[in-house]
Amino acid sequence: MAEEGKNLLATFEAKLRQLMHQYEQLQHENESLKHFLAQKGDELKKLNDSKNELETMYINLRMAKTISIHDRDIMDTKKRLSKLVREVDRCIALLND
Repeated sequence: MAEEGKNLLATFEAKLRQLMHQYEQLQHENESLKHFLAQKGDELKKLNDSKNELETMYINLRMAKTISIHDRDIMDTKKRLSKLVREVDRCIALLND
């Protein structure tokens, strides 16, 4: 009976050592995963910041293009009006002759 108890105790100790070893491995893996998760969180924050900056730049570019188009349209319209006024002046001059 004493021999059986020793065998049970030895088996228990072996299983306990195995469980402790697995526990330590899982702790290391957990720390590694926490570190990995923190890195990914930092990367995500940087990407979100970059995305927000790009969105702001895009909005500013759209406004600048809109203003540029308006300025160009105004200049084109002024040129067309000047041309029309000259043409009307020529027509009036022809009618007066």
